[in-house]
Amino acid sequence: MEDILKNCTLCPRECGINRYEKPGFCLADDKIRVARADLHFWEEPPISGKKGSGTVFFSGCNLRCVFCQNYDISRENFGKVISPERLAEIFLELQEKGANNINLVTPTHFIEGIVNALNLSRKMGLKLPIVYNTSSYEKVESLKKLDGLVDIYLPDFKYMSSALSRRYSNAENYSEMAKAAIAEMVRQVGPPQFDEKTDLMTKGVIVRHLVLPGQTEDSKKIIKYLYDTYRDDIFISIMRQYTPFGNLENYPEINRKITDEEYDEVVDFAVDIGVENGFLQDEEAASESFIPKFNLKGV
Repeated sequence: MEDILKNCTLCPRECGINRYEKPGFCLADDKIRVARADLHFWEEPPISGKKGSGTVFFSGCNLRCVFCQNYDISRENFGKVISPERLAEIFLELQEKGANNINLVTPTHFIEGIVNALNLSRKMGLKLPIVYNTSSYEKVESLKKLDGLVDIYLPDFKYMSSALSRRYSNAENYSEMAKAAIAEMVRQVGPPQFDEKTDLMTKGVIVRHLVLPGQTEDSKKIIKYLYDTYRDDIFISIMRQYTPFGNLENYPEINRKITDEEYDEVVDFAVDIGVENGFLQDEEAASESFIPKFNLKGV
């Protein structure tokens, strides 16, 4: 079988880099790199629940948005190199801690190693649902490698406008890729399912949208597309946690938090068109205190 890392086309960047020799756009080489693995309590309620989500933060990113709040890992590539065998052990350690699920954050560029680790951990006794937490800058062909392994998809839909995705993520084709990726995710896991005793999600898709300063019209287009396409077959999470982070001197228009009026405008629009399966965020979510400390805990 061809080793895709020798000519990497795992994501829409299609760098064609030999990752055994040098990193791709995502900053990843041929080895898995992880920055933190611990219980996380700030995801949507049916993901975090009361015990927390067993969250594994992978280093590097194939999108690398200019405003990323996880700057240390997405752009600085902070983390520790581990083997697929060690990753499988981490999954089991999080299960021992009482995690509701295993939550893979920014995993796209490590799909090959993650598949190996998931298969191994299942043989070793992992029983938790698997959450795939992604920017949605994905290729359908790569997502198909996860069919039957992932239970819950937690994708972003960041931009509808190609001008915005080009400016903030250097990815003009983002919306095209995200639409196809989310369709594949829904195909794989189907409509939402919940544990009746705990209200935790056991299968399904929650699409996140982060409202950006000054971009309420783009937000409305995204929410309308998602609702018109999927109705109640997905949940839509409208996020207000945007926090200016990193060096935004060249992007003054987003060098501020969103206003109450901006967030309310987007939420009111969602309600008006009929969205019921959704999640909202309080104003306190737009705080750096909600950003995890990337200190190799649990790695």
